[in-house]
Amino acid sequence: MISKEEIQGLLHSTENFRVERTVSTTNMDKFCEAICAFSNDLPDSRQKGYLLIGAHDDGRLSGLKVDDALLKKISGIRSDGNILPLPVMTVERVKFPDGELLVAEVSPSLLPPVRYRGRVFIRIGPRRDIASEAEERILTERRMAYMATFDASPCFGATLDDLNLEYIKNEYLPSVVTPEVLADDKRDIKEQLASVRLYDRIHGCPTYAALILFGKNPRYYLPGAYVQFVRFSGKTIGGEVLNEKRFQGPLFQLLPALESFVSDAIITQRPVAVSLFREKTIINYPNNALRELMMNACMHRDYQSNMPIRLYQFDDHIEIMNAGGLYGEARPENFPNVNDYRNPIIAEAMKEMKYVNMFNQGIRRVQDMLLDNGNKEAVFDVSKITAFEVTVPSTVDVPQGGTQGDTQDDTQGDTQGDALDRWIEEQIKRNPKITTEELARTSKKGLATIKRHISKLTHIKYVGSGYSGHWEIVENDAGA
Repeated sequence: MISKEEIQGLLHSTENFRVERTVSTTNMDKFCEAICAFSNDLPDSRQKGYLLIGAHDDGRLSGLKVDDALLKKISGIRSDGNILPLPVMTVERVKFPDGELLVAEVSPSLLPPVRYRGRVFIRIGPRRDIASEAEERILTERRMAYMATFDASPCFGATLDDLNLEYIKNEYLPSVVTPEVLADDKRDIKEQLASVRLYDRIHGCPTYAALILFGKNPRYYLPGAYVQFVRFSGKTIGGEVLNEKRFQGPLFQLLPALESFVSDAIITQRPVAVSLFREKTIINYPNNALRELMMNACMHRDYQSNMPIRLYQFDDHIEIMNAGGLYGEARPENFPNVNDYRNPIIAEAMKEMKYVNMFNQGIRRVQDMLLDNGNKEAVFDVSKITAFEVTVPSTVDVPQGGTQGDTQDDTQGDTQGDALDRWIEEQIKRNPKITTEELARTSKKGLATIKRHISKLTHIKYVGSGYSGHWEIVENDAGA
């Protein structure tokens, strides 16, 4: 709260946009309009405003005696619902020899425009008025500038003692700052953390990103910040629970533990006979595909939710669900071609720690890895407003030990193989930009089978690279 000496200075101050003096004790509209105007801080001074009740315009005190009833009446302005968003203010009685003052100290709002009974009040010098359309637009734009993502927000109550500073100093900072710059950096640890958005200078506390990434106990501030694994018997959530495990702690510890668990406990492989003398190894899920999906869940989840990330394994599929639906520019109609970052600081940190690439390639890579392994494509459910879910099918057993999509006809005899060659060529003629994945889905063959047959068709060439290329059929002496 402001000191008595500072109040005496304000009584005669020429900074009229910060001070409202009045001898009235009953004009509630005047008080509310003044508090609303201070909250909007149109000049963007980022300084607090003061309503001084018990003072004349020239700074003389009126001899007011501030009683508890007046204190309650003025402090009640904050939460009576007439001023929205609620103002940030304190109220105090200050005694002087010539009388008492009731001082209401009002902080500029981080969510302007602030309205009193639907109207936006501002101060222009000593004058209080209703904002014009242009002035209200300025306040609206300022609100957008003030709004930080959740991970950039200060975690009130947290201190540096809540962070693993040893890891940050020895491992993380050297990975994001060049050694030369770090060696010359003589700033204290708070300033260093603030430079990578892990510390809030204004409020003097770590950001939520710091707690999520490097906190000693993130769940103390974010109860839902953990991963829940459950292995169910059967194909539905009603099956018996065979195994359960919880992964918690800061991401720099949680992510490698999760990686190891997925690789060691979920991924299985076994030999299956392909012929009398040959075997083929069948893997239930490609390791890198599950890793990519779990990293994305940890990166994009809504950490304000109390729901953990769910990793549920069934006999024939895996379900991964995290709190928070599509965010920002990502919409159901443009998913997965457009992405956005709910937690940009966490995303940047995970990139620096080599867990993600941030190139919007994750989902396409996941689908390619699944098809290459013989799985069906993952199914992404973007219809849930408050959650994001993906279902990953396991590989399945088929006759003769073939991978998913392969048939006995495809592995036996040249006649069926020639028919598939002709079918592939016909599809490419119709659509030169068709992908091997689309050919596999349409033919219900395995991706490996399609690639094997294409490799035999020497008169078919792929021109260009990636998804921008296309197929060309080259006529030769053997015919096409």
